[in-house]
Amino acid sequence: MLNIVLFGPPGAGKGTQSQKLIAHYNLVHLSTGDLLRAQIAQGTELGLTAKKLMDEGLLVPDAVVIGMIGSALETNPQVGGFIFDGFPRTVAQAESLDHLMAEHNTHIGCMIALEVQEEELVTRLLERGKTSNRPDDQDETKIRRRVKVYNTETAQVAGYYATQKKFHALNGIGPIDSIFAEICGLIDQHKAAVPETPAAATNEVKA
Repeated sequence: MLNIVLFGPPGAGKGTQSQKLIAHYNLVHLSTGDLLRAQIAQGTELGLTAKKLMDEGLLVPDAVVIGMIGSALETNPQVGGFIFDGFPRTVAQAESLDHLMAEHNTHIGCMIALEVQEEELVTRLLERGKTSNRPDDQDETKIRRRVKVYNTETAQVAGYYATQKKFHALNGIGPIDSIFAEICGLIDQHKAAVPETPAAATNEVKA
C-alpha cells in the first residue's frame, strides 16, 4: 500500500497534483476537513463528538481526527493507498499517524512539499479568487497570513519526516505534467527502496 503526505501552501498546485496522483496510483484522497464534514453528515459517534466541540468553538482533538482517518483506512481496503492532504500539521500528529499506519501493517512512504515563492502564491490566489468566490482568495492580507501559517506548521513536520529520509521539497513552478513526473519519480524511488512488509503485502493481496 502506497501512502503519501502531500504538502504545499495555498496556491501551490497541490489540488491539481493530488488528482493526478490519485488517478495514477489508485489512491484515496484524505482531507481532514472532508473527513470531519462526512462524519458529521453521517451522524457517527466521532462526527457527533467533533460537531459538539466545533459548535463550542473548540478545536477537534488529534485523537478524534486520527480516529476518523482510521475509519477511512478500514472502509477502503481495496485501494492502492492514501494521499494525505495537509495532514499531519504537527509532529504529534505525525507520530500518531505513524502509529495508526503501523496498526494497519503499512506506513507513510514519503512526504512531498511543493515550494512556491510567496509573491507567486499571492498572484495565483488573487487570480483564483476571481472565479472561486472564496473570500480568503480575494484578500491579500488573508492570503499572506495563510502562507505564513503553512510555513510555520510545515517546518516542524518536514523535520520529522526528514529524519526518516522521507521528506522531499519540489519546485511547484513549471508545467503541471513536468512537476507530476518529478513527483512520480520520487514516489517510485521510495516504493523500490522500501518494499511493503510481509503483513502489509498479505493484506493487499486479500483486498
